[in-house]
Amino acid sequence: MSIWWRLPQVLGNALLPQSCLLCGDSRGSGLLCPACRQDLPLLASSGCPVCAEASPNGAICGACLKLPPHFDATLAPLPYAFPIDKLIQTLKYQHRLAVAGFLARAMLVESRPQGDLIVPLPLSATRLRQRGFNQAAEIARPLAHALRLPLGLDGFARRLDTAPQATLPWKERRRNVRHAFACNRDLSGKTIIVVDDVMTTGATLDEFAGTLKKHGATRVINWVATRARRH
Repeated sequence: MSIWWRLPQVLGNALLPQSCLLCGDSRGSGLLCPACRQDLPLLASSGCPVCAEASPNGAICGACLKLPPHFDATLAPLPYAFPIDKLIQTLKYQHRLAVAGFLARAMLVESRPQGDLIVPLPLSATRLRQRGFNQAAEIARPLAHALRLPLGLDGFARRLDTAPQATLPWKERRRNVRHAFACNRDLSGKTIIVVDDVMTTGATLDEFAGTLKKHGATRVINWVATRARRH
């Protein structure tokens, strides 16, 4: 049975008129009409527990065994695929912030990580000025409230305005974000939950996790709304 029947149907009440973001149907009362909500795909549970890439029987994948990332686990309830990718683009580029709440509620339906601090993946200052908000922070706010954890908005920065990862081949993305992040907080002994909207190769999240561990974090968990899988 789909999880979507359990999601509150009032997430889009701030949007006027009340029409489905995917099909335009105005008969529903939420962000999506009942039919589109019911048809949303879920990410297959048999993924690598470290990176959430597809893996037989949910075992740690070969890539993580060969070259372990700096992060320790990844949780992702939704696939970055049609039509969910359209919702993400609506959030980022049309400023439909209600989508952030919708994604957060979907994340809360599945497994909830345990940690000491929730940190949204930082945007560069240039990208933040262009967009006007950090979509990861908007998703992280209700998550921090639900888990009763502090939200780390200060002390973390993306100091390099790198090329958008989506414009680069997968093999070049790790080099693109090298040394991109900075941290001025003591994270000694803490488990950090990093929130973002999309995980593709994981290169950006890996670089950020490495920065967090250099400042004392003992464990880093990615909690992302959507995961793009190669296989």
